[in-house]
Amino acid sequence: MFSPGGGGDRSPLYERYAIELTGADDAPDISDPPASGVRLRTTRGEFGARFHEPNSTSTQAIVFVAGSRGGFAGPGDGIYADVASALAAQSIASLRMNYRKPADLDECTLDALVGVWHLAGLGYERMAIVGHSFGGAVAISAARYTTHIRAVAALSSQSYGAEDVVLLPPRPLLLVHGDRDGVIPLDTARTIYDWAFEPKRLEIFAGAEHGLRECRDAVRDLLVDWLPGALEH
Repeated sequence: MFSPGGGGDRSPLYERYAIELTGADDAPDISDPPASGVRLRTTRGEFGARFHEPNSTSTQAIVFVAGSRGGFAGPGDGIYADVASALAAQSIASLRMNYRKPADLDECTLDALVGVWHLAGLGYERMAIVGHSFGGAVAISAARYTTHIRAVAALSSQSYGAEDVVLLPPRPLLLVHGDRDGVIPLDTARTIYDWAFEPKRLEIFAGAEHGLRECRDAVRDLLVDWLPGALEH
């Protein structure tokens, strides 16, 4: 059980909500190889996820969360699946998650935590979480509530909800932003970076907009390189 929170006053989740993971079901008809579909059931509703099984036994995993519209793809026209597949070859599992209530920061943070609990129940003890845009704040917020999350990567992140970045140390933080982002300005990433403590890293991609399509391959390679080391921190 998790008693989490929300609203405009940014009060802790545990003051407002409670959620419990009640089960998980296979969802085979997803047409998303090599991932397998899973339906996570909670006391607040259910939502879908995509699981990438590692090629050998592992205790490490990545949770990927989307922007305010939800979905499984992530930025760069589907970079999450590519990163997850590359990491599976390095014996790191991945869970790409949707939301029950997209754009609701507190509810989506709860969903991210449910994903963490699901992976923990499968034996994955060390996790990193990756989020894009609104999902960057979800990733940072979720890390506040569980020591299973050992690292956070926030891509083109909003600032609202990212204030919790001050609670991350000693866990590493990676911030990625394009200098032509017309949705969330680059100064937002610089602000989050200034809020954060070491270890932290800010990567700025010239010519890239909010969806990071212009630097898709570079961001993919950055995540594939950074995440395994961050999990060992």
